[in-house]
Amino acid sequence: MQLTNLKVATEQVSFLQAVRQGLGQQQGLFFPTHWPKLDIDALLAMPLVERSTKILAALIGDELPEAELLAMVDRAFTFPAPLVRVTDNVSALELFHGPTLAFKDFGGRFMAQALAKAQPEPTTIVTATSGDTGAAVAHAFYRQSGVQVVILFPKGKISILQEKLFTTLGENITTLAVDGDFDQCQALVKQVFDNQALVAEFNITSANSINISRLFAQICYYFEAVAQVPAAQRDQVVISVPSGNFGNLSAGLIAKAMGLPIKRMIAATNSNDTVPRYWQGQQWQPKATVATLSNAMDVSAPNNWPRVEALLAQGVISRGAIEAIAVDEDDTQLGVRQLWQLGYLSEPHAAVAYKALKRSLAPDEFGIFFGTAHPAKFKEQVENILGSPIALPPALAACAAESGLSIDIAADFAALEQVIRTLKST
Repeated sequence: MQLTNLKVATEQVSFLQAVRQGLGQQQGLFFPTHWPKLDIDALLAMPLVERSTKILAALIGDELPEAELLAMVDRAFTFPAPLVRVTDNVSALELFHGPTLAFKDFGGRFMAQALAKAQPEPTTIVTATSGDTGAAVAHAFYRQSGVQVVILFPKGKISILQEKLFTTLGENITTLAVDGDFDQCQALVKQVFDNQALVAEFNITSANSINISRLFAQICYYFEAVAQVPAAQRDQVVISVPSGNFGNLSAGLIAKAMGLPIKRMIAATNSNDTVPRYWQGQQWQPKATVATLSNAMDVSAPNNWPRVEALLAQGVISRGAIEAIAVDEDDTQLGVRQLWQLGYLSEPHAAVAYKALKRSLAPDEFGIFFGTAHPAKFKEQVENILGSPIALPPALAACAAESGLSIDIAADFAALEQVIRTLKST
């Protein structure tokens, strides 16, 4: 399948070329112009790895043989995504059973497989994280030969345990604590891609949801969610997605465009509500990013939004298939407590999705909200809300006492470029 730069339509690349580049000219996102239609009933009867291989093969085409793709998916998707009942018509899709306890493990691990196929020569990955991407990318590429990883994160604006999962590794993983917010971190990454000489010199690519391989991988767990819904209720499925950079929502809309029976998608944001305001008829007007309990969603200028606009422009998604709902801090805390009273331990991001879902869900609909991170990654916040201690899973307990190895830098491109150039001698 050919992918087109959404800003420069004349730039068309293959899947593996898009994986190598990350971004196109003028910081444009790569995206397909058409979508394959699939035998949905047959796919939903398959196990996760086999089904995901079929989905990805339909998207990628003959660029990768299906047997090779199957081996890549089998190495990447080594953990489940269970649909857990909360009430009779509401369930949580738990996407945090991978090695870094977050949904980003699906995309990060598949991207590691794809990049190994796309670019065997030495590579530098430069990416920004608002919380969970950093750990997923770091662990996916940790000690991978020929790969240097540079991860930017907003200093003091992600949870300590989120930070420990990727700042304690060292070796080929360099982590930068930026004096700024996530949007500034992402802006620095985009400046890197604007510097074509630097990109060429270090074979730079990105690893967050702007990279098409991560986006394609995320499509697969939407099919896994619907496969676990009783067949009689599949035409009434409403999915609420905690939304920050909007890669996760984009993946769900693609799944719907490919025929998956999702009645409606809810983009649930926190107080960083650029999209809900825009969706209600206001101008696209990002405000200064504010810090919230759901820090991974503290994004005011979501970089994947052009992909949502592209799906609307292509006519494969209707405006009525998307709702955008903002949830404030009080309602977020209330959501965590309400879920706990229902016997379900959650955290702020999932609580945002749950509260948005409850505002929208009709009695005859089947609601799914995404649990994008293990509650223990937000141990302090959750314990403060519930007034009750929660245990650390082994992956977090192992790194909690380790010292972070991050480097403090200003939100300045020259400082970032200096770090990248230092890697050449290591």
